[in-house]
Amino acid sequence: MQFPEFDTQRLKLTMLNKSDAEAIFKLFSDDLVVEYYDLEAFTDLSQAVKILNTFETRYKNKQGIRWAIRLKNTNQLIGTCGLNAWSPAMKSAVIGYDLLPEFWGRGYMTEAVRRVIKAAFSGELSCGELNRIQADTVPGNDASESVLRRLGFKEEGLRRQSGYWKNRFHDLKCFGLIRSEFHEL
Repeated sequence: MQFPEFDTQRLKLTMLNKSDAEAIFKLFSDDLVVEYYDLEAFTDLSQAVKILNTFETRYKNKQGIRWAIRLKNTNQLIGTCGLNAWSPAMKSAVIGYDLLPEFWGRGYMTEAVRRVIKAAFSGELSCGELNRIQADTVPGNDASESVLRRLGFKEEGLRRQSGYWKNRFHDLKCFGLIRSEFHEL
């Protein structure tokens, strides 16, 4: 199956490629972007190349998909979003996303994630039609939780000390969205 690419009103969701390494480095070297992430801020371009290879391998192995979020008018990469841990058997996946801080608060992430959800629930992806999408946030990541709530995700609970990165345990809030609850606005 060819890599699915999508347009929204202001954005293009495209395949990430090696030429995106510098933009990915800029994204993941920003402390604000990785504050709630299970990654340390990148310090070397080779880390960006490695994560691009990870995204590519996940897609080839049908374990997930990650898009570049690009501004339609300039083609600038401003973030990424995608589905991990997708399970065609369970008809579910976990969504994740990140965005350069200078683009926060403009509705770009809601626009991009809405399109990914639509694709996942309508069967446009190689994982088939999903019924559930889950998202996890670290308490305090209010902006991410706001995006999820705007899209209809429901907070389902707190998994205490469920994550471990940056040398400490993290509580994770679980959010879920069921296909029958999704209303494309």
